[in-house]
Amino acid sequence: MAAVVFPVRRRDFAQGTVERTLRPYLPQVDAFVTVSQGRVGRFDVERANGAWRGGFPDNENASSTGTVPVAGPATRPQWTTTTLPCRDVVAADTGRFPVYDHTSVTEIPAGGTEPVVRPGGPTPGSAARAGSGGDHLSNEIAYRATPPRDRLGLRGRLPGGHAHTPVPRFGAGDTGPATGAVTDPEFVRNRLDIIARVRAILAVAAGA
Repeated sequence: MAAVVFPVRRRDFAQGTVERTLRPYLPQVDAFVTVSQGRVGRFDVERANGAWRGGFPDNENASSTGTVPVAGPATRPQWTTTTLPCRDVVAADTGRFPVYDHTSVTEIPAGGTEPVVRPGGPTPGSAARAGSGGDHLSNEIAYRATPPRDRLGLRGRLPGGHAHTPVPRFGAGDTGPATGAVTDPEFVRNRLDIIARVRAILAVAAGA
Protein backbone atom coordinates (compact mmCIF):
# COMPACT_ATOMS: atom_id res chain seq x y z
CA MET A 1 0.00 0.00 0.00
CA ALA A 2 1.33 3.44 -0.92
CA ALA A 3 0.04 7.00 -0.54
CA VAL A 4 0.72 10.46 -1.93
CA VAL A 5 -0.38 13.84 -0.53
CA PHE A 6 -1.52 16.48 -3.00
CA PRO A 7 -1.52 20.22 -2.25
CA VAL A 8 -4.94 21.83 -1.92
CA ARG A 9 -4.03 24.36 -4.64
CA ARG A 10 -5.96 24.89 -7.80
CA ARG A 11 -2.89 25.88 -9.81
CA ASP A 12 -1.23 22.50 -9.20
CA PHE A 13 -4.37 20.68 -10.26
CA ALA A 14 -4.69 22.80 -13.39
CA GLN A 15 -1.10 21.91 -14.31
CA GLY A 16 -2.01 18.21 -14.28
CA THR A 17 -0.14 17.12 -11.16
CA VAL A 18 -2.80 14.52 -10.29
CA GLU A 19 -2.78 12.88 -13.72
CA ARG A 20 1.04 12.92 -14.03
CA THR A 21 1.49 11.42 -10.59
CA LEU A 22 -1.03 8.61 -10.86
CA ARG A 23 -0.82 7.56 -14.50
CA PRO A 24 2.45 5.53 -14.29
CA TYR A 25 1.18 3.51 -11.34
CA LEU A 26 -2.40 2.74 -12.35
CA PRO A 27 -1.47 -0.34 -14.44
CA GLN A 28 0.42 -1.76 -11.43
CA VAL A 29 -2.11 -1.42 -8.62
CA ASP A 30 -5.10 -3.52 -7.51
CA ALA A 31 -7.22 -0.49 -6.54
CA PHE A 32 -6.91 3.21 -5.83
CA VAL A 33 -8.87 5.63 -3.66
CA THR A 34 -8.52 9.39 -3.46
CA VAL A 35 -9.43 10.61 0.01
CA SER A 36 -10.47 13.88 1.61
CA GLN A 37 -12.28 14.98 4.74
CA GLY A 38 -16.05 15.18 4.48
CA ARG A 39 -18.84 15.18 7.04
CA VAL A 40 -19.10 14.37 10.73
CA GLY A 41 -19.72 10.75 11.69
CA ARG A 42 -19.77 9.07 8.26
CA PHE A 43 -17.85 7.98 5.20
CA ASP A 44 -19.17 8.77 1.73
CA VAL A 45 -18.14 6.83 -1.36
CA GLU A 46 -18.72 9.34 -4.14
CA ARG A 47 -20.34 7.95 -7.29
CA ALA A 48 -19.96 10.74 -9.87
CA ASN A 49 -17.37 13.47 -10.32
CA GLY A 50 -18.27 16.69 -12.11
CA ALA A 51 -16.25 18.99 -14.37
CA TRP A 52 -17.05 22.09 -12.34
CA ARG A 53 -15.24 24.34 -9.86
CA GLY A 54 -17.62 26.04 -7.46
CA GLY A 55 -15.38 28.91 -6.35
CA PHE A 56 -14.52 27.96 -2.76
CA PRO A 57 -11.00 29.25 -1.95
CA ASP A 58 -8.07 26.83 -1.86
CA ASN A 59 -5.13 26.87 0.57
CA GLU A 60 -3.67 29.88 -1.22
CA ASN A 61 -7.04 31.63 -0.92
CA ALA A 62 -7.34 31.39 -4.71
CA SER A 63 -10.86 31.07 -6.06
CA SER A 64 -12.04 29.83 -9.44
CA THR A 65 -15.53 29.23 -10.77
CA GLY A 66 -16.09 27.41 -14.03
CA THR A 67 -15.28 24.25 -15.92
CA VAL A 68 -12.36 22.22 -14.57
CA PRO A 69 -9.32 23.08 -16.74
CA VAL A 70 -7.60 20.11 -18.37
CA ALA A 71 -4.11 20.50 -19.81
CA GLY A 72 -3.03 19.03 -23.12
CA PRO A 73 -5.09 17.07 -25.64
CA ALA A 74 -7.11 15.13 -23.08
CA THR A 75 -10.87 15.11 -23.45
CA ARG A 76 -12.97 16.80 -20.79
CA PRO A 77 -16.21 14.92 -20.11
CA GLN A 78 -18.84 16.53 -17.93
CA TRP A 79 -18.88 13.50 -15.64
CA THR A 80 -16.56 10.70 -14.61
CA THR A 81 -17.61 7.84 -12.35
CA THR A 82 -16.24 5.59 -9.66
CA THR A 83 -15.43 1.95 -10.30
CA LEU A 84 -15.22 1.20 -6.57
CA PRO A 85 -17.57 -1.65 -5.59
CA CYS A 86 -19.85 0.72 -3.70
CA ARG A 87 -22.40 -1.84 -2.55
CA ASP A 88 -19.70 -4.19 -1.29
CA VAL A 89 -17.95 -1.36 0.55
CA VAL A 90 -21.20 -0.24 2.19
CA ALA A 91 -22.08 -3.80 3.19
CA ALA A 92 -18.64 -4.65 4.60
CA ASP A 93 -17.76 -4.49 8.30
CA THR A 94 -15.90 -1.20 8.25
CA GLY A 95 -16.18 -0.23 11.91
CA ARG A 96 -18.17 2.30 13.91
CA PHE A 97 -18.37 4.94 11.17
CA PRO A 98 -21.08 4.02 8.63
CA VAL A 99 -20.23 4.13 4.93
CA TYR A 100 -22.73 5.58 2.46
CA ASP A 101 -23.01 5.12 -1.30
CA HIS A 102 -23.42 8.78 -2.19
CA THR A 103 -25.03 9.28 -5.60
CA SER A 104 -26.46 12.82 -5.55
CA VAL A 105 -25.13 15.48 -7.97
CA THR A 106 -26.09 18.95 -9.13
CA GLU A 107 -26.48 19.45 -12.87
CA ILE A 108 -27.95 21.68 -15.53
CA PRO A 109 -30.12 19.24 -17.50
CA ALA A 110 -29.77 18.98 -21.26
CA GLY A 111 -31.68 21.91 -22.75
CA GLY A 112 -32.03 23.58 -19.33
CA THR A 113 -30.57 26.72 -17.81
CA GLU A 114 -30.89 26.25 -14.04
CA PRO A 115 -29.08 23.84 -11.71
CA VAL A 116 -31.06 20.82 -10.49
CA VAL A 117 -30.14 18.38 -7.72
CA ARG A 118 -30.34 14.78 -8.91
CA PRO A 119 -30.32 12.27 -6.00
CA GLY A 120 -29.75 9.37 -8.40
CA GLY A 121 -26.83 10.85 -10.33
CA PRO A 122 -26.40 12.80 -13.57
CA THR A 123 -28.79 12.53 -16.50
CA PRO A 124 -27.68 12.17 -20.15
CA GLY A 125 -26.33 15.32 -21.76
CA SER A 126 -26.30 17.37 -18.56
CA ALA A 127 -23.68 19.92 -17.54
CA ALA A 128 -22.00 19.43 -14.17
CA ARG A 129 -22.38 21.91 -11.34
CA ALA A 130 -21.38 19.62 -8.45
CA GLY A 131 -20.28 16.01 -8.31
CA SER A 132 -21.35 13.60 -5.60
CA GLY A 133 -18.36 14.94 -3.66
CA GLY A 134 -19.25 18.59 -4.19
CA ASP A 135 -17.56 21.24 -6.33
CA HIS A 136 -14.22 21.79 -4.55
CA LEU A 137 -10.87 20.01 -4.98
CA SER A 138 -12.12 16.78 -3.38
CA ASN A 139 -14.44 16.42 -6.35
CA GLU A 140 -11.74 17.59 -8.75
CA ILE A 141 -9.08 15.10 -7.64
CA ALA A 142 -11.49 12.25 -8.34
CA TYR A 143 -12.50 13.87 -11.63
CA ARG A 144 -8.83 13.97 -12.63
CA ALA A 145 -7.85 10.52 -11.30
CA THR A 146 -10.52 8.49 -13.07
CA PRO A 147 -10.03 9.43 -16.78
CA PRO A 148 -6.44 8.07 -16.89
CA ARG A 149 -7.86 4.76 -15.63
CA ASP A 150 -10.30 4.74 -18.53
CA ARG A 151 -7.82 5.90 -21.18
CA LEU A 152 -5.44 3.13 -20.13
CA GLY A 153 -8.21 0.59 -20.74
CA LEU A 154 -8.45 -0.29 -17.04
CA ARG A 155 -12.04 0.69 -16.32
CA GLY A 156 -13.35 -2.87 -16.36
CA ARG A 157 -10.72 -4.26 -14.00
CA LEU A 158 -9.34 -1.46 -11.81
CA PRO A 159 -11.53 -0.31 -8.90
CA GLY A 160 -10.99 3.38 -8.24
CA GLY A 161 -12.78 6.45 -6.97
CA HIS A 162 -13.13 8.88 -4.08
CA ALA A 163 -14.03 8.50 -0.41
CA HIS A 164 -14.83 11.30 2.02
CA THR A 165 -13.77 10.49 5.59
CA PRO A 166 -15.50 11.64 8.77
CA VAL A 167 -14.34 14.81 10.50
CA PRO A 168 -12.40 13.73 13.63
CA ARG A 169 -13.91 15.28 16.75
CA PHE A 170 -12.67 16.19 20.20
CA GLY A 171 -14.34 14.66 23.25
CA ALA A 172 -17.53 16.04 24.77
CA GLY A 173 -16.88 19.32 26.58
CA ASP A 174 -13.41 19.63 25.05
CA THR A 175 -13.04 22.91 23.17
CA GLY A 176 -10.03 21.53 21.31
CA PRO A 177 -8.08 24.01 19.19
CA ALA A 178 -9.82 26.95 20.87
CA THR A 179 -7.73 26.18 23.96
CA GLY A 180 -4.57 25.50 21.99
CA ALA A 181 -5.01 21.71 22.18
CA VAL A 182 -4.16 19.73 19.06
CA THR A 183 -5.41 16.35 20.24
CA ASP A 184 -7.18 14.44 23.00
CA PRO A 185 -8.12 10.76 23.56
CA GLU A 186 -11.36 10.99 21.55
CA PHE A 187 -9.59 12.71 18.66
CA VAL A 188 -6.94 9.96 18.63
CA ARG A 189 -9.63 7.28 18.70
CA ASN A 190 -11.40 8.91 15.76
CA ARG A 191 -8.18 9.26 13.78
CA LEU A 192 -7.17 5.63 14.29
CA ASP A 193 -10.66 4.36 13.42
CA ILE A 194 -10.71 6.48 10.26
CA ILE A 195 -7.32 5.13 9.17
CA ALA A 196 -8.49 1.57 9.80
CA ARG A 197 -11.69 2.17 7.80
CA VAL A 198 -9.79 3.57 4.83
CA ARG A 199 -7.62 0.45 4.85
CA ALA A 200 -10.74 -1.70 5.01
CA ILE A 201 -12.30 0.13 2.05
CA LEU A 202 -9.11 -0.44 0.04
CA ALA A 203 -9.09 -4.12 0.98
CA VAL A 204 -12.70 -4.59 -0.14
CA ALA A 205 -12.01 -2.72 -3.39
CA ALA A 206 -8.84 -4.68 -4.14
CA GLY A 207 -10.62 -7.96 -3.52
CA ALA A 208 -13.63 -7.17 -5.69
